[in-house]
Amino acid sequence: MTERAVADDHALAAELAAAAGRLLLGVRDEMGFADGRALKDTGDLRSHEYLMAALAERCPGDAVLSEEGRSSVAGKRSQGDDRAPTRNTGEAERLSASRVWIIDPLDGTREFSEEGRRDWAVHVALWERDAAGTARLSAGAVALPAQGLTLRTDATGGAALVRDDPGEPDPVTAGSDAARRGLPREVPLHVPAPDPGKLRIAVSRTRPPEFVQRLAEKLEKAVAGGVGGRPPSEGLDVELVPIGSAGAKISAVLLGEVDAYVHAGGQYEWDSAAPAAVALAAGAHASRVDGAPLEYNRKDPRLPDILVCHPVSASTLLTGIGDVSDSLPD
Repeated sequence: MTERAVADDHALAAELAAAAGRLLLGVRDEMGFADGRALKDTGDLRSHEYLMAALAERCPGDAVLSEEGRSSVAGKRSQGDDRAPTRNTGEAERLSASRVWIIDPLDGTREFSEEGRRDWAVHVALWERDAAGTARLSAGAVALPAQGLTLRTDATGGAALVRDDPGEPDPVTAGSDAARRGLPREVPLHVPAPDPGKLRIAVSRTRPPEFVQRLAEKLEKAVAGGVGGRPPSEGLDVELVPIGSAGAKISAVLLGEVDAYVHAGGQYEWDSAAPAAVALAAGAHASRVDGAPLEYNRKDPRLPDILVCHPVSASTLLTGIGDVSDSLPD
């Protein structure tokens, strides 16, 4: 593949995620928030259809795995449109493909349907397998439309933060309106290290897993090896921070709003592919909760657990998770 094509994959992922995000903001404006179910379904499907059509046009030989392209959601309908959702690439074709786009057209439907909430996202990721059979996430973008931000990989192997409107406030900048207007549109993105002695862990807004509660208690008692220069004999000050969608949680790690995201108990490849691609490119640790690598484009798309953090925290968190593994969900 040419250098230009590789660069275009990163740019395309960011372009499509941001465009789908703008579409979703328009759906919110059009429908309002009175009928949450209709808003969720319409947002899911309009974004899905946009992304499926765009990928078919721009990358006609590539396979696609979308949350909304599964046979199990074939009965879902968008407001004013009685067509069934466009189906994913067939399983046999997808599993033999060398390029597969893994997308979540709307990550965080609950938050999307609640007026004023900004913690929802659009995920666009590209998985590739080379001639030697080595597979990896090669490009990805996470749009946070209500925050005016897109986190993306780039052709240098790093990551970038793109502000849709540099004049609007965002989670990683502060200061006067005049100062904000002078901010660059795109800046390099690097996962920040945690403050010494502290660890903020993103958790579900509605159902924080019991094992994360136990993990926090374990880390507060003692830390073998310390975090951020903290002596090994001292525990950590752990804060559990409720955030909406998986993409918003992992973005919060990369933006320095929290220090880690630990989840077990049920996710799919589309929930984490794009955020994991950006996290790895931004220098973060991203793995299963037992330390095993994250693997994508499998026959069964379930990928039930994930850990994302700064590398300095990974050993401590993996050890702590192992210590409370008896409470991990089945």
